[in-house]
Amino acid sequence: MSAKLKDNQLNMSQRSAMTFTKAHKMKTRFVRWTALAIAFGVLTSAPALADAQTKVRVGNLNTGSDVGLFIAETRGYFKAEGLDVELMSFPTAAKMIVPLASGQLDVGGGSVSAGLYNAAERGIGIRIVADKGTSKPGHTFSALMVRNDLIASGRYKSFSDLKGMHIATAAFGTGNAATINAALKKGGLKYSDADMVDLGFADHIAAFANKRIDASMTSEPVATLIEKAGLAARVPGNDEIYPDHQTAVLLYAEEFAKTRPDIALKFMRGYLRGLRDYNDVLQNGTLSGPGADKIIQIMIDNTNVKDPALYRSIVSAALDPDGTVNVASLQSDLDFFSEQGLVSPKVKAANIVDMSFAKKAAADLGPYKRATQ
Repeated sequence: MSAKLKDNQLNMSQRSAMTFTKAHKMKTRFVRWTALAIAFGVLTSAPALADAQTKVRVGNLNTGSDVGLFIAETRGYFKAEGLDVELMSFPTAAKMIVPLASGQLDVGGGSVSAGLYNAAERGIGIRIVADKGTSKPGHTFSALMVRNDLIASGRYKSFSDLKGMHIATAAFGTGNAATINAALKKGGLKYSDADMVDLGFADHIAAFANKRIDASMTSEPVATLIEKAGLAARVPGNDEIYPDHQTAVLLYAEEFAKTRPDIALKFMRGYLRGLRDYNDVLQNGTLSGPGADKIIQIMIDNTNVKDPALYRSIVSAALDPDGTVNVASLQSDLDFFSEQGLVSPKVKAANIVDMSFAKKAAADLGPYKRATQ
């Protein structure tokens, strides 16, 4: 065999060995990278899957009655249940109806309204599942207010004097309007005996100042700001006019409650823990008990009211520590809406209320006992 042929065979052998070695190294690297990729995929896909399963989108109004949500989120009660809660701001509860129906929202809440019942009648799946504001004794979160000059002149002495007055309600077809109706009834009047003005709470101050309105049903903190400005005074509050009035509720989308009941229950447990912390610091209807400063800071961080002194002075919303809803009050409002021609008389409040989640969550947490600070 010639020397040249031997060299060629040696080169081929070396190239084959080098090719095999390179291929082996590449295969080894591929196996290692594949193993790492699989391992990494397992590690990353599990949380991603968990996030998809535990993500809960919640509509809120950034108001005082959202305090249970804010506390639960800030103090990690939702996270302790394995939930990733996203709070989404809405201007009104009515704006949440379509997102709840379409699955863009899992949870919502706000004032009870004719719109909510109309949505239910149309088959839009929404359930009332817990309390989000009630006019319990000592909690005049909303109050009937009358201009100071009308009181001083004797024009207003009692409910019967509301006749012919321009009275502001936050919106027609709401619990706010139902409270005004209750006040008029106490004076022997009908809803039509007064001139109702549809006006948002924030605009009540200017309306009193320029005497555009004579009276209003105004919620905190605006009611306190009106008093401080010397424009109007509280006559009996909501707790006297309409005792135990269910003014606001927590809502679940039907899809959320039906297809993810375990997650819905976990959310409710976190929410009730927030409500219980809130009740712990209430004293005489105000945020003035031990530990209240921490709750006030949570409110400041999550609402448009940034004055801690104002939070200490306003009458706080009553929120049931077990989330219990007053169904009789809801039906009373519904009857009023029906009388106004805003809702079909076929709709019944009890058909929309589902207290199962709140009852189970309260049982899991045990009987509420006010914490000693």
